[in-house]
Amino acid sequence: MVIEGLDGAGKRTLADGLTAELNAKGASVASLAFPRYGKSLHADLVKEALHRGHGDLADSVYGMAVLYALDRSGAADEIRALRDAHDVVLLDRYVASNAAYAAARLRQDAAGEVVKWVWELEVGRFGLPRPDAHLLLRVAPAVAAERAERRAAAEADRERDAFETDDGLQRRCAAVYDELAASGWLAPWHVLDGVAGVDLEALAKSLLTA
Repeated sequence: MVIEGLDGAGKRTLADGLTAELNAKGASVASLAFPRYGKSLHADLVKEALHRGHGDLADSVYGMAVLYALDRSGAADEIRALRDAHDVVLLDRYVASNAAYAAARLRQDAAGEVVKWVWELEVGRFGLPRPDAHLLLRVAPAVAAERAERRAAAEADRERDAFETDDGLQRRCAAVYDELAASGWLAPWHVLDGVAGVDLEALAKSLLTA
């Protein structure tokens, strides 16, 4: 199962809380977050580019999307192993994040060519496992930005990157996420209110009985 949402939406908090609820119900849970900074060369190149390293690499929508995809491709066997060993595998960002951000950067919608290209690259060519469900943690872009700013101020290693500080990009990305969810792109989507709060007990129960 994949948790998606804007930077600052609260994905990590949701993953931690949902893991605790699933564990309480007797389910074994494994988790993995993308990009895998500090563990993947491709992810580290992404981070460096987003902080203005490697010249104009971050300006290339397709170049950055390939790096994100290669990071996930390098974890494909790990995902399969975790899926075989646990009841639930929670992924913080996955293929849909690449589709949403690439489309937003190119000012396309969820029916645009780059979204199709991401599917063909990551699922078709790289053979990444398809998720069973997406959990879209939906918050207003302004709320997500405020949370990201507070996080950056509190955590020395979480300085906001070029994508996080682009408010227009975040607004467009939120719109594409909504379109992906409405179309059931790649797997079924469950839209969660990231402001009012998520009933973790009810969510865990519904996921286990789905």
